Amino acid sequence: MKFSENWLRQHVPTRATRDELVATLTAIGLEVESVSPIGEALDGVVVARIVAAQRHPEADRLQVCSVDIGTGEPVQIVCGAPNARVGLCAPLAMVGSTLPGGVAITAAKLRGVESNGMLCSAKELGIDADASGLLELPDDAPVGAPLAQYLALPDASIEIKLTPNRADCFGVRGIAYDVAAATGARVAAFDIRPVPAETSAVLPVELHAGAAAPRYCGRVIEGVDAARATPAWMAERLRRSGIRPVSFLVDVTQYVMIELGQPMHAFDRAALSGPVGVRHARAGESLPLLDGSEVTLDPQFLVVTDADRAVALAGIMGGSGTRVTDATRDVFLESAHFAPDAIIGRGRKLGLHTDASHRFERGVDPALAREAIEYATRLIVDVAGGRPGPVVEAALGDHLPRQPTIRLRRARLARVLGTEVPGDDVERILRALGLDVEADAQGWSVTPPSRRFDLAIEEDLIEEVARIHGYDALPATLPAGVVPLAPSSETHIDTAELRRALAGRDYLETINYAFVDAVSLDAWSLQHDAVALANPLSAELAVMRTSLLPGLVAALGRNAARQQTRVRLFETGNVFHAAGEGEAPRHTQRIAAVACGAAASEQWGVASRPVVFHDVKADLESLAALAGLSVVVEASKRAWAHPGRSADIIAGGKVVGWIGQLHPRLQQACGLDVDVVAFEIDLDAVQNRAVPRAHGLSRYPSVRRDLAFVVPDATAWGALEASIRAAAGGALRELVLFDVYRGKGVESGFKSVAMGLILQEKTRTLTDRDVDAVVGEVVASLQREHGATIRS
Repeated sequence: MKFSENWLRQHVPTRATRDELVATLTAIGLEVESVSPIGEALDGVVVARIVAAQRHPEADRLQVCSVDIGTGEPVQIVCGAPNARVGLCAPLAMVGSTLPGGVAITAAKLRGVESNGMLCSAKELGIDADASGLLELPDDAPVGAPLAQYLALPDASIEIKLTPNRADCFGVRGIAYDVAAATGARVAAFDIRPVPAETSAVLPVELHAGAAAPRYCGRVIEGVDAARATPAWMAERLRRSGIRPVSFLVDVTQYVMIELGQPMHAFDRAALSGPVGVRHARAGESLPLLDGSEVTLDPQFLVVTDADRAVALAGIMGGSGTRVTDATRDVFLESAHFAPDAIIGRGRKLGLHTDASHRFERGVDPALAREAIEYATRLIVDVAGGRPGPVVEAALGDHLPRQPTIRLRRARLARVLGTEVPGDDVERILRALGLDVEADAQGWSVTPPSRRFDLAIEEDLIEEVARIHGYDALPATLPAGVVPLAPSSETHIDTAELRRALAGRDYLETINYAFVDAVSLDAWSLQHDAVALANPLSAELAVMRTSLLPGLVAALGRNAARQQTRVRLFETGNVFHAAGEGEAPRHTQRIAAVACGAAASEQWGVASRPVVFHDVKADLESLAALAGLSVVVEASKRAWAHPGRSADIIAGGKVVGWIGQLHPRLQQACGLDVDVVAFEIDLDAVQNRAVPRAHGLSRYPSVRRDLAFVVPDATAWGALEASIRAAAGGALRELVLFDVYRGKGVESGFKSVAMGLILQEKTRTLTDRDVDAVVGEVVASLQREHGATIRS
């Protein structure tokens, strides 16, 4: 919310300096994001009118202007602005003045012609960023008057950051109540007297959307001079609030919205036949909007209708067919209350975000519609004339919000705040905020105004007292007593330990959004069971992630695009999958990692080679080792996986993750020109472990037998290992794979697998006969189950 400092001070006269006002706003929860001074140090700048202009004899782009400054003697000014013309009123910096930025104005000769001052643009005066030409003032601007006095300068544009619950502060007057309460000032009276009807012109109003649109006010004003220029005071306040003046009728609705917080719209009465109504849009119904776009609607949207024809997107934007122009003579003003649930997210669904939708999404005072239309009528009639008809209001009383009476107990207030706030201060604060207060011995009965629909329970009132009384005035007391420590289980590995393990293996942790682009999931073939968001922040964040890998690979790609040739990233977080009808989505915690580039950091002692499947598998095994888990893998056929270079991770007889290289087509789709190896595994699989049990070391020597088998090339080591352990029994202490060979001496389509069997008993020394028996069982098992033969 951006507004003019002077505008706020008009509603709440206070002696606080600008710095004190800004500090107060932030202290009471209306965080100030920026303060932009406007029109500082404009002494010597006056309103002037160009009464004559001719081309400079020595320069085609310069004009020699005779300028009236109200003294009777015109001043000669050489000016190069493209909009300098006879009759134009513009600011003139007199000789001897100094403009913002330190530019001193002196008499000078430009190409041999004297110039006694400078006609100024808005940027040169520090009023606006526009430097395209002279600042054009209205024709009725008082010639010779100080510009600062005429434009109510100096001023400042203040922008505050509002939390979603403070929708009442989307109007200057709403902010004024908070400032008054915090500074001890009083909010100035605001006269919104009803404007009496001068004609009987009306358009009937109908409501057909139930609770979505419980109030709608309309008024016809005939004979308006829509071509009238927006008054300077109104235009300047709009500019300082971040809104460009467009035309008088449009500017009035914007002005009322900024001052009171009530969005409004003006229709050209000639384009309406009536009755005007509000209903839900029909499926496939189209509507051309003011911004030139045409949207196709569905029943989630509200539309304003004219004889059942959609003419505006309710609460968001008007339609182009009924817009007001300079040729408009009769106006129909709209001021309505739309429920937040009926507006929230609708604009973003169409790629629109307007000041009106921003306010209606957060909530607008349901009682403000009639006041706003009376105020707008007064502004229009005073400036552009016209004869107003009566205000026509349609309301569904059962659907209009009602403010509850809230009980605030003295004891509860003191207990929550930790200090006793004097009762008189409590009452002053609440009344200054515009609340009705009745005191008794135990506390207060408080009824909030309709604009403060964020106040519903006792704790809300306690918060109001705390923020206005001042958080710095509350005592800071540390909790007393001993907090028992929750014992950690030996069977559970903390996530932080897993993160430290990967960090120790040269990985960097990342945090990615849980929301992802549906297109990204399609590229990965991970869109199955994806959970779509009903109200996404943007189209790129429209679904919940079903895997950590797309986000990690995208982060890796951004690093690779910035000349990072060796990247190691990991992440822990939830993934989400849709459940059955009416059930909440399932979420699973996972840990994932991605790697590309060299296997080791650049150094002189190790030859450089690219990272491969087994490097990342070693990193995964380091995590599994913390849980005492042996990693078992089986060939994977996932769509994003490189065939032959990826595997599913098996634990407890079920698939708990995946490891391998990404498919080349996917890498190309992700814009990667390097091979990426990754893994992703359910966190539970590497967090649960058995309680460690100590065992004594065997006093008897171990025996090692090395064997080499020729097996079909497709035979996985995991299958061989399972057969060997089953055949060797309890005598096998360790199994080591130390060589895999393909080539000369081994038939094509086969490979040689060399392993070491380390045998040991705890109660006796193994004899050669014992060892030969175990080896024989292993050989027979591999021959029988895998067609293996001893390599000669």
